[in-house]
Amino acid sequence: MNQHFTLLKKAIEVFHSYGITLIGQQKNADFIQQLNMDPVFINGLIFELEYQLHVIFQEEKLGAVHTPKDLIALLFNIPQEN
Repeated sequence: MNQHFTLLKKAIEVFHSYGITLIGQQKNADFIQQLNMDPVFINGLIFELEYQLHVIFQEEKLGAVHTPKDLIALLFNIPQEN
């Protein structure tokens, strides 16, 4: 549980560095349509999360990610030995 809290705290910091607040409706906002993020910046966000949290997202599962909430859910479904 404590490890999940630490991961979430670091993830929130990364999202904030990209101007994304994870409270309210913004956590459910589509990256491209509602947050107006260019795909290059989305890839940067994913890279930054992987780098800061020392995890690797599976490419196949990233295709289903459209919102910050989806990305955080994916983060917690990564095996811990990663």
